Amino acid sequence: MQNQVVSREEWLEARRALLLKEKEATHLRDRVNAERMALPWVRVEKDYVFDTPDGRRSLSDLFDGRSQLIVYHFMLGPDWEAGCPGCSFLSDHVDGALPHLNNHDVTWVAVSRAPVAKIEAYKNRMGWKFPWVSSASSDFNFDYHVSFSPEDLGGDKVFYNFTSIPPEEANDELPGLSAFYRNDKGEIFHTYSSYARGPEELIGTLMILDRAPKGRNEDSTMNFVKRHDEYADAPKTSSCCH
Repeated sequence: MQNQVVSREEWLEARRALLLKEKEATHLRDRVNAERMALPWVRVEKDYVFDTPDGRRSLSDLFDGRSQLIVYHFMLGPDWEAGCPGCSFLSDHVDGALPHLNNHDVTWVAVSRAPVAKIEAYKNRMGWKFPWVSSASSDFNFDYHVSFSPEDLGGDKVFYNFTSIPPEEANDELPGLSAFYRNDKGEIFHTYSSYARGPEELIGTLMILDRAPKGRNEDSTMNFVKRHDEYADAPKTSSCCH
């Protein structure tokens, strides 16, 4: 269906009206960002240990000498054959940002419950460079509410995105992003987490599509997304990230 076709003058009037709303959205985002930075912190008391290609590393080690850590909770379970298409879509945007993040005292690390060998194989397939570690030997994923046991999924509710949801709306793995700060004493604090569509602004492709004539042109959230090496294959019906 084609949009209404009007004169240049009528288009300019409509565009100026939309610009006012775009500016409102930008100012609202600035206010939300300020409130995000003002959130209280929680001290991390557990000694989480992760498996990496270079051996076992603590949560403190993942900071890699910086004071800020962003963890992307990548959906790749122990028994999964490949990573989530939606998480892969987001991760396609990370490598180019790494030098800028690192220079700004921020380390990015992906974390999954899959074993290191499976992570490395999928990482190589996708051609990514960002750090990616396994939390298989710790409670990290469960404590940050992105992994769910069969017992969790067999109950009445699971806790995700700061609320209780029906198990049929969950999965053994779900996506999210968490931020941590380490002070000069070595103390670590959990400062922020975001789930479901929360990290969506990190996906630059979506922001570009939002400005294209057909927009995202989707039937459900990111149902058009495939792994970047699969676009010659038959289309999938949906992404695993809803």
